[in-house]
Amino acid sequence: MVAAASVLAAGVLVVAIGPKEERAGVERSARSGPSRPDRVNGSRGDVGDLPPGRATVDTELIISGGPPPDGIPPIDDPKFVHPSEVRRLVAQEPVIAVELNGEAKAYPIRILMWHEIVNDEIGGEPVSVTYCPLCNTGVAFRRPVVDGKLLDFGTSGRLLHSNLVMYDRHTGTYWSQATLEAIVGPLAGKRLELLPAQIVSWGDWHTAHPAGRVLSEDTGFDRAYGQNPYQGYDSPGNEHPFLFSGDPDPRLPATARVLGVNAPGRSMAFPYEELSRDAIDGFSAVQAQVGTQDVVVFWKQGTASALDQPKIAASRDVGSATAYEPRSGDLLLHFGATSSGFMDDETKSRWDVFGRAVAGPLRGQKLRALPAVDHFWFSWAAFFPDTEIYGR
Repeated sequence: MVAAASVLAAGVLVVAIGPKEERAGVERSARSGPSRPDRVNGSRGDVGDLPPGRATVDTELIISGGPPPDGIPPIDDPKFVHPSEVRRLVAQEPVIAVELNGEAKAYPIRILMWHEIVNDEIGGEPVSVTYCPLCNTGVAFRRPVVDGKLLDFGTSGRLLHSNLVMYDRHTGTYWSQATLEAIVGPLAGKRLELLPAQIVSWGDWHTAHPAGRVLSEDTGFDRAYGQNPYQGYDSPGNEHPFLFSGDPDPRLPATARVLGVNAPGRSMAFPYEELSRDAIDGFSAVQAQVGTQDVVVFWKQGTASALDQPKIAASRDVGSATAYEPRSGDLLLHFGATSSGFMDDETKSRWDVFGRAVAGPLRGQKLRALPAVDHFWFSWAAFFPDTEIYGR
């Protein structure tokens, strides 16, 4: 066993792995509940007081989202199946893809829609994989050890700019999913370590990771997996996102999909509409510089919205976008789209949406994924108001 410890580097909590028995948290029995999230039904639970301690945001903006803490229950003991055992997912359904230390896992949004947080391990490291349907944000991070306890995370029942506010069960600190910052409580000001996570189609993930692992619907909870309780939420006409205070940034429609990329001191939003405009047979690649960081964004058609039709599988195709550093060693690559994928000009190697060279001289190489998260525009602009917009 490795002794548990916590390390703080550059304001980021970095995990040192400890034994499972050191994990903080409480055991909760699986409970049956409403077939729709409480916040959609308009019911309100007692979310209690804010945790004691300092705050890094205006606490008036941290509002009740409806259910009480863990009223939308996280998955604390996730089960996984081999891709060949998956029966209900159709090719275009969205999943959150995370790969760490050689292990690839897919978390279907049809499940995360109803739980929002999965406390898990990938590649032997403790992580949490999260999804906020109100902002369409899929975020993964390493779980740190604090005071000898490995943190696990729950849903606080509160929102900040309509975005999921998590809490850790050891210190009670509130954490923003969008920024991974501790915003109220004993750990206020600390940040969790972001892990690359991509919202892609089940079909694309399955093709790329035939031996990966897929989150099972055997969660211990009775939920309508595959149903979308937020029907029409991402409609272009929705200019008043649920429980969002203030006016959305007018530069783009409130629920326009963007891939947000952060670099030191700069941020940029890549609108899906812009990415798809010049697509070639469903593929598009754009290149930009965010601050001093070279960025290439791949967009591929074939991923359904999770927030359109009552059944996710029947929802419209919005595609998927991923961001990488366009380098092979010291060689800066310049990318374009072809009818069979993405190709760099320098070596004519062909790449897939996961940043892997699948043909050509660089076959077997992989681009470095950059800190990038899918958002609705209103959410990205609220957390990063100085953001630039690609193409503007």
